[in-house]
Amino acid sequence: MRVAAALAVVAALGVSACGFTPMYAEPAAGSSLRRIAVSTQDNRLGYRLREQLEDALAWDRSSTPLYRLTTQVEQSRRSLGRRIDDTATRYELTVKATWTLTPAAGGLPISGTETVTTTYAAADQPYAAIAAQQDGEERAASELARLIRLDLMQALSNP
Repeated sequence: MRVAAALAVVAALGVSACGFTPMYAEPAAGSSLRRIAVSTQDNRLGYRLREQLEDALAWDRSSTPLYRLTTQVEQSRRSLGRRIDDTATRYELTVKATWTLTPAAGGLPISGTETVTTTYAAADQPYAAIAAQQDGEERAASELARLIRLDLMQALSNP
């Protein structure tokens, strides 16, 4: 029992000495991800993506941005499955986001593209159909924000 505890302590010290930081750890106060200002297009999906990105990056509104992230979002919807009356039973929503990260101090911008596909059920009731579509857009924006955050982490870790 004591040997196992001693080994655990030694392993923890070894990992902390190598500079290891968990990927999902709280960001440091000076983290460059926290200092990325996000701008998106002026529509519902752009607004949702901006909200998700600001949350994913833990944007610090009180500090001067080091970078500006601009995104351009395109979406397409296609019907899946058909009822006997030839109406769709599900829809597939594909959202493509092209992003550009520009240093505020000048320099070469970094850009990338991410694509996400979600599905949602078609409803007979008008309000339920709108709610299902908006839920699909919200899930797509959330996943895009996660993927873009990973892209940014990789881009900023390579000097």
